[in-house]
Amino acid sequence: MALRELLSGNEAIARGAYEAGVTVATGYPGTPSTEILENVARYKSDIYSEWSPNEKVAFEVAAGASCAGARSIVTMKHVGLNVAADPLMTLSYIGVEGGFVACVADDPGMHSSQNEQDTRQYARFAKIPIFEPADSQEAKDFLMLAMEVSERYQTPVILRSTTRVSHSRSLVELGERKAVQRAIGIEKNPPRFVPIPVWGRAMKQKVTDRLVSMAEEAERSGANRIEVRDKSLGIVTASMAYQYVREVWPEASVLKLGFSYPFPDSLLREFAEGVDRLLIVEELDDFLEEHVKSLGIDCQGREFIPGVGELSVSRLRGSRARMEGREPTALDKKFAEGLPARPPVLCPGCPHRGIFYALGKHDVVVSGDIGCYSLGAFKPLDRMDIILCMGGGVSMAHGFDKAGDRRKVVGIVGDSTFFHSGITGLIDIVYNRGSSTIIVLDNRTTAMTGHQDHPGTGLTLMGDDTRAISIQEVGRACGVGRVSTVNPYDLEETERGIAEELAAEEPSLIVSLAPCPLRERRRVGPVRAIDSDLCKGCKKCLLLGCPAIEFDGDVPKINRHLCGGCGLCEQVCPHDAISSGEGN
Repeated sequence: MALRELLSGNEAIARGAYEAGVTVATGYPGTPSTEILENVARYKSDIYSEWSPNEKVAFEVAAGASCAGARSIVTMKHVGLNVAADPLMTLSYIGVEGGFVACVADDPGMHSSQNEQDTRQYARFAKIPIFEPADSQEAKDFLMLAMEVSERYQTPVILRSTTRVSHSRSLVELGERKAVQRAIGIEKNPPRFVPIPVWGRAMKQKVTDRLVSMAEEAERSGANRIEVRDKSLGIVTASMAYQYVREVWPEASVLKLGFSYPFPDSLLREFAEGVDRLLIVEELDDFLEEHVKSLGIDCQGREFIPGVGELSVSRLRGSRARMEGREPTALDKKFAEGLPARPPVLCPGCPHRGIFYALGKHDVVVSGDIGCYSLGAFKPLDRMDIILCMGGGVSMAHGFDKAGDRRKVVGIVGDSTFFHSGITGLIDIVYNRGSSTIIVLDNRTTAMTGHQDHPGTGLTLMGDDTRAISIQEVGRACGVGRVSTVNPYDLEETERGIAEELAAEEPSLIVSLAPCPLRERRRVGPVRAIDSDLCKGCKKCLLLGCPAIEFDGDVPKINRHLCGGCGLCEQVCPHDAISSGEGN
């Protein structure tokens, strides 16, 4: 009997890479994709894996390995594919040798992302196939199938997961690692690998012809199947939406797509002809519905199925009620009814809090970035004015500056994000004579996605020691003349450092250096307490937004079980009412 394990979708994708004979795996951490590469790293004796500085670099490394003949994967979240879109489009033209699969995790509902976007559109844009698993077993199996399709057609392939597929667990049947016999070494063949116009035009025709052949394969692929039940309603669906459909419409016939692009047109027509009414159930864009209607097939979809936010059983029950002319019935009790609100906040002891508090003393524009420090936008800190994308905190600061904003401009970026895409923006500020102050919040890790290493930590994904890249040295190499380092737990030092750089008429770089206490798994210092006899109720400590400081309308109190020991509250108290110890 085959061995089975309970695996998350991300663990199953990693297992699929192992069993498929992958030897090179790259990526950049981003929820909900992060755990794929973390689990691949457990197979370090068979697979080389790395966290790359960003998704574009990761994609190009994996592409290079593939063109040399190695089976390769690259992992990222949906917005990461935006960063890697440039090499994706051209790799579609030059093709691959060893199998190449881009494992991309979408985030319907924006649980940990700045936007919702549908990766299926990239498959159509790049004219490459896409596979969509609906559970962990399919996550493993489809990775292996995608690898075979990639090599058969010499094409990159996308394996599209979603938050629920990536993080849900189900039983997976394990197999043995496949031995891939292939000589490693890129063939010298410029017409094949050099997409300058004279050769690129022929490549484009090859891509178009390849898409037709792959559509024929999708028609007969076991990843697509028709489940015949009651023929009064037929539903076309894919990914996690399939699981919801089976629960909400258990009696309906279903065409479940796993190899969903190129579209299996004959299969779609066959299914549509066999049912009385056709419904398309898909998350995010009306990708399938639009195509089915283009075939002249009468169907319904967006009339009943929401296109914004994550689908769920309860949302689709509402859709079913509307289809049947009934009013959707509310659940007897809302899931969170009666529970206190728990808005996201910076953790107790977070070093970023000192920076935001110090910035609060200045009338400045703050352009932010993607990370834990995005929470600096919320009250009471309220020191983040705009966020765009990874690295945008640096580049947008320069834009505000050049637009002539009357206030001084500060750009905020994390350490991992600085290496990801902040360096080029810093170069732009120096080169084009800007005057922004850039603050790198260096907490020695990629914190928001679960404490992964990056080029500044001195450790690789595989656990090997390596040279730690200095942010300060990089800043100087970029031409920044004013580079300083502050301890964000020392408010006097931090406030003085920020004030000095804001007064400068040239670009400056401040590195806020203090490790993430969650990664360190220890308090920064001793637990603080408030002496109620000395406290005057001025509430200045509440301006830190620390979740360990509680206020019930009388005087603030510090929850000793939450206190991170950073001491910022002690520094802001004007009445010496806060100190280390039990208090009253």
